[in-house]
Amino acid sequence: MAIRFVGIDDTSGGNNCPAVFTDDETGDLLLQGWLVTDPAEQAAMEQHSPLGEHEVRVRLPARMQKIIQEACNGDGAAAAG
Repeated sequence: MAIRFVGIDDTSGGNNCPAVFTDDETGDLLLQGWLVTDPAEQAAMEQHSPLGEHEVRVRLPARMQKIIQEACNGDGAAAAG
C-alpha cells in the first residue's frame, strides 16, 4: 500500500492536521481532520447516514476544497490557499 500526501491546511503551520492523502492502489481518500463532537451536528448527520462501528466523522475547513478536489482528480501535492 502506497499512501500519497496530497496537501495540508496551510494555516496549520505544517505541524498537524487537517490533511488529505490518497491510497495509490485503490484511489481511496484518507482524510485527517477535526473529530466532529457537537451533538447537534452528530444528530443531523445521523439522520442521513448512521455511523458504523469502525467509522468516525471528521471536519475539514472549506478552504481545503482545492486540495480535496486535487485528491479526487489524482493530481499532485498541494497546499490550501
